[in-house]
Amino acid sequence: MELDKLIEKIAEEVYRKISKENNGSTNVRPMDNNDLASIIDHTLLKPESTEADIKRVCKEAIEYRFKSVCVNTHYVPLVSRLLSGSSVLTCGVVGFPLGASTTRAKVDETSDAIKNGANEIDMVINIGALKSGDWNIVKRDIEGVVNMARNRAIVKVILETSLLNDEEKIRACTIAKMAGADFVKTSTGFNSGGATVEDIKLMREVVGPSMGVKASGGVRDTETAKAMVAAGATRIGTSSGISIVKGTKAKAGTY
Repeated sequence: MELDKLIEKIAEEVYRKISKENNGSTNVRPMDNNDLASIIDHTLLKPESTEADIKRVCKEAIEYRFKSVCVNTHYVPLVSRLLSGSSVLTCGVVGFPLGASTTRAKVDETSDAIKNGANEIDMVINIGALKSGDWNIVKRDIEGVVNMARNRAIVKVILETSLLNDEEKIRACTIAKMAGADFVKTSTGFNSGGATVEDIKLMREVVGPSMGVKASGGVRDTETAKAMVAAGATRIGTSSGISIVKGTKAKAGTY
């Protein structure tokens, strides 16, 4: 069966299943604040971020025992060096924030990030190709990054859910799983919408229990973070990690 027909068939089956069940039930145990720290990607992706900002974020990540520090690839070498000897991982974003660069550019950026110490890669899906129904292009794009990262770094695929309808989200998750990605992720944080409980439930339903789901964009407090986990998220991307762990309110304008 041709890839586009196969993806359409799988997506339609999943959509029917979700529409029929739609009970929102989960089997995820509640997490306390310390547990939340262990799944937080402490994030700093603003273009104006300075070296001093990066050093601060790395220090915070080590202190609070976050899962990773997520940065633009320019800062991957610095982050990798600062986190050396700690349990905190280095995460670099690829094709960020638009996802519209060529597959070769994404593969090269992935290779460079891994050589510089990245343990994880958060790549932006080709959103335009997805919305055009060019499933082969979307799949090859993800596969290129996955193949480059294989056995060296895990790959999370950013869907930018605020730009997609439910059927497109289902197709995007289906393609990411077929391409061998380790996670699907909601958002870059650079568009109008971020993670929602409904999107996390949908994504978890599509990818099943064996693949990671990352909630990112707008997760700024403990209550929201726990709601995302209850819906099926296994990773949280945020610049408000300290507020989440402490149970305090994050500053306005944080990711």
